[in-house]
This record gives sequence, C-alpha cells and structure tokens, in this order.
Amino acid sequence: MRYLVVIPARGGSKGIPHKNIYPLNGKPLLLYSLEMITQVDFEGDVAVSTDSDKIKQVALTVPGIEVVDRPADISGDKASTESALLHALEVMEERKQCKYDAVVTLQATSPLRRAETVSACFKRYEADREKYDALLTLTETRIDYWIKEGEDHYRRLYPDAPRRRQDREPIYIENSAVYITDSKSLRETNSVLGQCVNGYVIPETDGVDINEPVDILVAEELLKSI
Repeated sequence: MRYLVVIPARGGSKGIPHKNIYPLNGKPLLLYSLEMITQVDFEGDVAVSTDSDKIKQVALTVPGIEVVDRPADISGDKASTESALLHALEVMEERKQCKYDAVVTLQATSPLRRAETVSACFKRYEADREKYDALLTLTETRIDYWIKEGEDHYRRLYPDAPRRRQDREPIYIENSAVYITDSKSLRETNSVLGQCVNGYVIPETDGVDINEPVDILVAEELLKSI
C-alpha cells in the first residue's frame, strides 16, 4: 500500500500562540512528529500542510519531508482538517505522479506518539481493510462523566455505572493521535472517519494532545521520563 502521511500545521493558534512550533523542552513541537515518522517503515510520502513560513522552515530541516503550501481559504480558524488533507492529497499526487491508497493524519500536537504505535496502526488498518475504510486511535478511560442540564443542574452521563472506578466498564476517548483513511472514502465523505471506521486503543501517553498551556507542562514532564 502507498500512504500519504499529512501533518496539518497551520500558523494560527489562539490558545497557544504558534503552537505547532512551540519549543517543547527546547524543540519545536512539530519536530517530534516529523522525527518519529521517519522511524516508521512504510511505502509513501510525508507532507506538512502549512500556511506559515516559520513552520515550513522547521519542516524542511528534516530530510525527505515535503511541504504543501496551504491556500488562505483553507487556513483560517473555521477551516476543516479534511480540507487541508484533500488539498495535500491533490498536490502530492500531482507532484509525485502517483496515487495514494490511504491518507494518514498525524496532528503535530501529539509529541509522545511513538513510531511503534504508528506502525501498529498501519498493521491493523491493513488487516481490517475488508471491513473498515478508516481507523482512529482511542484512549481507554474509566472517568465518571457528568453532563449539564439546564442552568444549574448536572447529572451523571451513565447513572447506573458503579461508583468505584475499577468496577466501571471502560469507555474510549478519541485522542487524535492517528487517523488512517482510504483515499477514495476521504474524497467521497470529506471525513477522516470515512464510511466505516474502526478504533485502535493506544497507551494513554501516546495520546497526549497539546491544546491548553497545562498540556505543555504535562508533556514536558513525561518527555523527561522517556
């Protein structure tokens, strides 16, 4: 199979300015994903989709990485990830004169995602292609979730769940670490989830996602222990 790995990395970010190249333990956040994917054995190409010259320059420090310049009309806050993926797919197929069987989405905000985890995702996706056209990574949790009803009322999402954490059935969180989507399905559905998606559970640390400033502190401490 031939894969196109796309790392969407636009320049704008409200929560953490210049988040995709924030110096996490002294290294631009984007580099964690780029250096990781160069350790994965697969057939295909890796492209960073960006509208930022600064991000582009960081990406080009890693040998073999392609950069796709993202147009302004799909670079704003409201632009979907899928719009960047589809644009990158079109550009890279023209650039490389090839067809990609599937698109792999790696968010730049998952610095603890390991090469062996991504390799396992490739293996599971290929094994399940007869049944599913997409795969996403999940993290197991036994948290007791509550939801808001009305102005000042909250209730348990699962009222019959045991009070003791260890007695609850696990539920699973979409962690955005890895998505793999059949190229044809991505084009038809405009969704990384394709028409029929399956989940793949990965370790909690692999799924750490940088969204808020506190996430940076957590990731930096975890990286020190690796």
